[in-house]
Amino acid sequence: MKQLYLYPLLIIGLLLFANPANAQVSSVETAAKEVPIEGLSIYPNPASGQKVFVTTKDNKPKKIEIYNVLGKNVLVANLVGNELNISTLDPGVYIMKIQEGKSSATRKLVVR
Repeated sequence: MKQLYLYPLLIIGLLLFANPANAQVSSVETAAKEVPIEGLSIYPNPASGQKVFVTTKDNKPKKIEIYNVLGKNVLVANLVGNELNISTLDPGVYIMKIQEGKSSATRKLVVR
């Protein structure tokens, strides 16, 4: 008699946890559409001074957004040259989102 109660629970559990509709596919699709920036270089990293240099092959104007580890936007800059002022950033780890034309990239920045 005990076995009869376990079979419906086993079937329900398999249906709930083996459902492929719950898979997250959107992040893979988004990453595939991102066009990388050719020749992107960020230095010095880790940064200990007031400036970071962001260079690319084409050296076009760039939009740079910097986020802290909690995801809060802490700096937004439109960069025409290659010199980014980071004097307002506290020491820590940050995420840089760089956009140059239709190309974009995400990099980690460490500030000491």
